[in-house]
Amino acid sequence: MTESSDTPLLEMIDISKSFGGVQALRGVDFSLRAGEIHGLVGENGAGKSTLMKIIAGVHHDFQGTMKLDGKPVRFRSARDALDAGVGMVHQELSIVPDLTVAENVFLGTQPKTRLGTIDWRRMVRESREHLAGLGIHVDPTTIIGELPIGLQQLIELARVLFSGARIIILDEPTSALSPPEVELLFTTLRRLRDSGRSMVFISHFLDDILSISDTVTIFRNGQKVITSPVAEIDKRQVIEQMIGIGHRELEESYTGEITLDTQFDAPVIMETRGLSHERTFQDVSMQVRAGEVLGIYGFMGCGQIELARALFGKIRAQGVLTLDGKPIKLTRTSIARQEGIAYVPESRRSMLFHHEPLYKNMSISILERISRMLLKPSSEREIARGHIDNLRIRTPGPDQLLGNLSGGNQQKVALAKWLTHAPKVLILSEPTRGMDVGAKEDVVRIVRGLRDKGIAVIVVSTEPETVLSLADRILVMKKGEIVREFAGDTVSKDRLLEAA
Repeated sequence: MTESSDTPLLEMIDISKSFGGVQALRGVDFSLRAGEIHGLVGENGAGKSTLMKIIAGVHHDFQGTMKLDGKPVRFRSARDALDAGVGMVHQELSIVPDLTVAENVFLGTQPKTRLGTIDWRRMVRESREHLAGLGIHVDPTTIIGELPIGLQQLIELARVLFSGARIIILDEPTSALSPPEVELLFTTLRRLRDSGRSMVFISHFLDDILSISDTVTIFRNGQKVITSPVAEIDKRQVIEQMIGIGHRELEESYTGEITLDTQFDAPVIMETRGLSHERTFQDVSMQVRAGEVLGIYGFMGCGQIELARALFGKIRAQGVLTLDGKPIKLTRTSIARQEGIAYVPESRRSMLFHHEPLYKNMSISILERISRMLLKPSSEREIARGHIDNLRIRTPGPDQLLGNLSGGNQQKVALAKWLTHAPKVLILSEPTRGMDVGAKEDVVRIVRGLRDKGIAVIVVSTEPETVLSLADRILVMKKGEIVREFAGDTVSKDRLLEAA
């Protein structure tokens, strides 16, 4: 780390922020020095992203004081923050894939000729020089969407730097990168640090945090737990501070060990061999058995969401997929449904109709089974009433508009959509995200009931509590590959975090 003064470049003092009745941050202090890479870690919902969005001008309605160069500031927009030298590279890239590298580097700030037209030659020349200064050697006239995702990420970083930012916030920058691309990114970040730039590096990948950061701050439940030089803390200590051993009830945190009830002799329903999809996951070989809940756990961006989509035919993967021992090609989701595969995605909004009543949302996938010619709302309502009772959906009745239900009850409706005719394989992506404790318990009960009926259930989640509460066997994914299996063994939340 370069020499830095005792006065922080950026200082956050007693910061609090709430969304409605939810307290996202409580009295947080945070500081960043010139020429420092500061790692920021914490579980989903710990508050780290909220704090960074305050710094980047996304949220301006907060309590507390923010100082830049020792002077109080409050940014009203991302443009305000960028004008003051603060830029953020979000996990979801904001590049325009159909434009060239040069056009993306200068997006919104294109140089002009004396006649007021875009100076294309200058733009190409300066983007080439700027990228080369960061160790990025690429033809500026290349369409950026044709480049590897790692290069796209570096070019987005270059755009933030080119805007004059001296503080750069990077949100999960390595989640989709291969090891060589990670090393290229880290080389670039170290070069920037040595030139006096300051960075906040947010990541679930603890190895990356400990490799690149000078200092690490750990968040838990909207509060800062500890700030430490990286040289004075190891991975296990980081995990213990993240999950708060001794600070939560065992049922809530799953910090204790549980024993997986793995069924080794049940018949295999689904099997994959060497399944791969572009850069998202590689060489995935696994089996799913009848009457089993298989948990697939990994940090955001590790490839498990894309794997779930491939198993339902939403994206096309290479490799072998068999169902009941028969090879099948899932080129369309309709084929997956015909073969007895059901899928509930992580985004309820993508599969439900919020301005329609419950019964229509539940019957949409089985209309051809209950009516050949004309719709029969009476039959649809009767089916819906059964699901409302069995799934404990809190609603006045089947005619209630879906959008008037809580998120947990909407998730139950998403499940009900596939349960009128039980599938062979049910794939659930982030099935308890955003739910309160009661709704989560209901989902656990529902999934276990399906398992007991012999259905093979795959639960994909970035939340260790979810897979620990549901799974009989757990696969851990890391950067597109399965790196660990827990079967018939004891497992705990910290062991999952270590494996990921």
